[in-house]
Amino acid sequence: MDPYTSRPAVVIDNGTGFTKLGFAGNAEPCFVVPTVVALNDTLSNPARASTTKSSNWLVQHSAGVMADLDFYIGEDALSKSRSSSTYNLAYPIRHGQVDNWDAMERFWQQCIFDYLRCDPEDHYFLLTESPLTAPENREYTGEIMFETFNIPGLYIAVQPVLALAAGYTTSKCEMTGVVVDVGDGATHVVPVADGYVIGGSISSIPISGEDVTLFVQQLMRERGENLPLEDSFEVARKVKEMYCYTCSDIVKEFNKHDKEPAKYVKQWRGTKPKTGAPYSCDIGYERFLGPEVFFNPEIYSGDFTTPLPDVIDKCIQSAPIDTRRALYKNIVLSGGSTMFKDFPRRLQRDLKKLVDARVLAADGQRGGEVKAQLLEVNVVSHPIQRYAVWFGGSVLASTPEFYTACHTKAEYEEYGASICRTNPIFKGMF
Repeated sequence: MDPYTSRPAVVIDNGTGFTKLGFAGNAEPCFVVPTVVALNDTLSNPARASTTKSSNWLVQHSAGVMADLDFYIGEDALSKSRSSSTYNLAYPIRHGQVDNWDAMERFWQQCIFDYLRCDPEDHYFLLTESPLTAPENREYTGEIMFETFNIPGLYIAVQPVLALAAGYTTSKCEMTGVVVDVGDGATHVVPVADGYVIGGSISSIPISGEDVTLFVQQLMRERGENLPLEDSFEVARKVKEMYCYTCSDIVKEFNKHDKEPAKYVKQWRGTKPKTGAPYSCDIGYERFLGPEVFFNPEIYSGDFTTPLPDVIDKCIQSAPIDTRRALYKNIVLSGGSTMFKDFPRRLQRDLKKLVDARVLAADGQRGGEVKAQLLEVNVVSHPIQRYAVWFGGSVLASTPEFYTACHTKAEYEEYGASICRTNPIFKGMF
């Protein structure tokens, strides 16, 4: 018996805003860590106080060793950057893609040793990636995992497929559907048929959770709210998570707020980080205008004006015709930015309007002789929506098929990092 299969696999879902980590078989991740690294800036330029060549070499060597040790991740990194000017923040992932591999390696190091407190040589690993990730990035990931951490096995899964695996509502896992993954840095609409991503139909839009935060911040600034400059983004993020909701009609919502401001306007109270002085501000229209950028993006930016329901509709229409009915029937939401109140209902309503209008128009062109059957549009929402990708990975990594699908250390040593370019589908599961 393989000794590694008796230990649970490590599941790490790397996101632009947050990374979720834990062990296979659990219902929720053990830790949710902001994907950020604080690096000591003084150690990155070590050769400034040296006079001789020997002392210069010694200073550089000592600084290099210290630079490998003196860094922080997650909340510790954010607090360190606020309290000390010598630490600069590095964000390893931008818009779903790894942008800084040195910072990413350090981030994984602390995730494994400081948070999960496990020996990577004793566990198989399941990592996640964006659907538009280049194959070269999988090679880099494989090199770091096998060379630096010496793990016995690795599987790199596509995030929407895992979200679809987590979106089941019965004992049967339905692996055909559309995943609408709205994260902090990227929004992807990915059609999946029988566990295989339909690559030519993937849609990516430049509006994500971070844009909602920036829009809320902009609205509060324009209204002249008393927000401390250094803390305004963090306040906007908390306002978004605590008070924002999706409305059915934006004009009616404005009227409701104007008629009963005491009922709908909320108060935010905080203390300024530098002086400790208390402050307060009102939270008004941004409560429903923030999430509205997904349905009317022109209110936020003139560069991209296609609403999310239209993007989903075009994505499904570009898929093979024999899969479309099943895709409309199973639209799975994933990511923290789909957690707004009534977001699934609004998305389903707008998408249903588009589909029904097209069917009725087609009936009119045919003269009404043969009526087309209306399509069932179903947006699936579930309690673990925020951590759907991680939970899907936890489910799949706890099956026997997972260990046979992984790339092993022996295969890596024999064939090289190119084996990580492709990862087999769990045929036994589907």
